[in-house]
Amino acid sequence: MPSSASRSRAPARRSPRPAPRVVAAPAAERPLLVPFAAFFGLVVAAEDVYLAWLMWTPEIGWDWFMAGPLLLAVLAVAGSALVFTGRSRGWVVLAVGAVLPLAALVGLAAFFVALGGGEALWSVVLLAVGPLGCLLLTVRRPVREWTRARRPPEGRRKPARSR
Repeated sequence: MPSSASRSRAPARRSPRPAPRVVAAPAAERPLLVPFAAFFGLVVAAEDVYLAWLMWTPEIGWDWFMAGPLLLAVLAVAGSALVFTGRSRGWVVLAVGAVLPLAALVGLAAFFVALGGGEALWSVVLLAVGPLGCLLLTVRRPVREWTRARRPPEGRRKPARSR
């Protein structure tokens, strides 16, 4: 039987630094929800352009109030591109690009309900499907994780300049 005197009674020395965190490696494959979220972002952009076209009048032409839906369309296209390519915080851009038209459409639906509903109300409800679908897909976990901030293994430090 081996003697117990050969084992050290002193506790193992531990480093004062915390153990490195285990971070899941970024997904090498694009999740299935990402292309659908990007597609719905493009649907939102098309609806925004359609709403701008509805505001266009042949007598006046382009007016300043058409800039709102067109800027929202640009925001939705940019968010779709950021989400599809997996850029950092792209889901936030796409979510904002979907929430603002959705809020405008909800306000427009409330206005039409106050006027008595009718066909215009159902048109607004149908138009709300795009931003609602985009928002529901964009805030899902696979899309958010796909667009999370990815740091290189060595960190974000820039090398020191030589003078």
